[in-house]
Amino acid sequence: MHCHESKSIARARRRIALVGNPNVGKSVIFGFLTGKYVTVSNYPGTTVEIAQGTANFSPETLVIDTPGVNDLIPMSEDERVTRDILLNEGVDLVVQVVDSKNLRRGLSLTLQLAEMGLPLVLVLNMEDEARSRGISINVAELSRILGVPVVSTIATQKKGLSELVKSLEHASKPAVSFSYPPEIEEAVRRVEALLPEARLSRRALAVMLLAGDESLSPWLLARLPEEKVARIEGIRRSLERRFGSVHYAVSRARLRVVDEVVERVLERRPPSSGENLARLGELTMHPIYGIPFLLLVLFGMYEFVGVFGAGEMVDFFEGVLFGEYLNPAAERLVREALPVPLLQELLVGEFGIITMALTYSVAIILPIVGTFFIAFGVLEDSGYLPRLAVMTNRIFKVIGLNGKAVLPMVLGLGCDTMATLTTRILETRKERIIATLLLALAVPCSAQLGVILGMLASLSAKAVLLWAGVVVMVMLLVGFLAARLVKGEPTDFIMEIPPLRVPQLGNIAAKTLARIEWYLREAVPLFILGTLLLFTLDKLGALGGIRDLASPVVVGLLGLPREATDAFIVGFLRRDYGAAGLFALAEQGMLSPVQTVVALVTMTLFVPCIANFLIIVKERGLRVALAIVSFIFPFAFTVGAVVNFLLRKLGVSL
Repeated sequence: MHCHESKSIARARRRIALVGNPNVGKSVIFGFLTGKYVTVSNYPGTTVEIAQGTANFSPETLVIDTPGVNDLIPMSEDERVTRDILLNEGVDLVVQVVDSKNLRRGLSLTLQLAEMGLPLVLVLNMEDEARSRGISINVAELSRILGVPVVSTIATQKKGLSELVKSLEHASKPAVSFSYPPEIEEAVRRVEALLPEARLSRRALAVMLLAGDESLSPWLLARLPEEKVARIEGIRRSLERRFGSVHYAVSRARLRVVDEVVERVLERRPPSSGENLARLGELTMHPIYGIPFLLLVLFGMYEFVGVFGAGEMVDFFEGVLFGEYLNPAAERLVREALPVPLLQELLVGEFGIITMALTYSVAIILPIVGTFFIAFGVLEDSGYLPRLAVMTNRIFKVIGLNGKAVLPMVLGLGCDTMATLTTRILETRKERIIATLLLALAVPCSAQLGVILGMLASLSAKAVLLWAGVVVMVMLLVGFLAARLVKGEPTDFIMEIPPLRVPQLGNIAAKTLARIEWYLREAVPLFILGTLLLFTLDKLGALGGIRDLASPVVVGLLGLPREATDAFIVGFLRRDYGAAGLFALAEQGMLSPVQTVVALVTMTLFVPCIANFLIIVKERGLRVALAIVSFIFPFAFTVGAVVNFLLRKLGVSL
């Protein structure tokens, strides 16, 4: 995947826009239509990333994967970007992807697209899941009613996708029509007469404006004199006095039409064998019965990532593969080929690129990252993550968020940088700031978490609970205070829950390989950079000076050995590198159980890595980013010092 910024969506002879509600399988279909090589760029004037790629069935066709939307009268930045693509980017054809289990929700969006007058192909995806729930859709009748091609697919199994490609040649403007209440229809006609020519129908634009779509104001002012804009606003206000919420009246009129269509094309039958999975899916969200499932998931991840990945696999990679074969061979080769002592030290010395950077990043971190990515892929593909959001909604309310916030939090266990980007799913600026703060403060990324689990695996259950308890309490306390200090109102929790599925081995393998590729490309160079920094500081004699300056904190307050200072220094570059340094000290027997817990608490709460900091600047602004880091740095060491003091004062043995 090639990623870059661009000022506008690339030009092509024919443009196909993939549109649909969130979580309906658009990305899978996009991947099938375009293949691997796509570009990802921010849509102009926004932080919303748009994927686009040349169709693999036609080099003259561009496919654009738009953000998931529930309404084309925008309530979020994602919805505004999708609407703007349809309005401004010369889309020739829309492929709307619908979750077959939620036909009513999908058809509400279909009517809006029909009103826009764009050629359309309707894709009924997840047909297998609908069938398992006893849902059957008369595809031919739905196609006749709408007047557009309708294709049934199971995108994850590539079923029906070839038929989708063929149907693109037969796309047509929807033939379905409907009316609003007479007063709204009269207002629509009056506004239509004032509007300029546009790629979307004047009727669709008139309805959006009357429903209160303020995001269209810049577009309107650029094309109409202020006098006409004022007249449109006068018509809207007059209608609003009559109906209260015009948006609500418009939505109700559409839903009446949708219900009529659904009644004609939808058949319900007894559920198939998927009924057991459906019942299990309900149990995983139960406020009582769901807790054992959650504990089982956490225990499974601990065993797979912490014990197997950070234990057995790291022992093999570090002790056998690197310790007995690769590092000794590299040292012999370097000393024979490069007689310059400085170059030898740079490559295979104490702070050598091979003996430190590659050993840390590949021998210690890669096995942990790999096992975590596999476990995370299973959670993703099974549909458990949205259920986790339901389970944790009440807890997140305490800290000014709702259950949706669990998704970026869980993604943060993979990569805080990517998770910060996903905070866009939260509706308000307040929620996005709180989530960003908590991600930077208390959510360790996969590499860091794996190292932590590996270190905790050698300690008692009491140590594990102590570390987890401190981190969770800190997260709740900081979130509770932030919810009261950050201005803004929380939003309601509304989330579509997909069915529980048996994870597909192919999907998990593809996701894991893509994430490992990302790690090797993005993280390993930073490990090398961190090693070069340590090497340079050591040769300049500055490393000892920094250690001396940090000793009152690291040694005096935290009670850690002086060598732990190096881990915190490189922690500025990457927290996982810092955690790997602590891991190495623990393996050498330089950390007692109490010191290990204190070090892990401090490192977990430490400042975010450079990449995450830059993303925070991009998403939240420099002022917010600096405020977050300025708070986290002293706070992490303060918490570590308190934990160290209490453990030693109380004589707690771990």
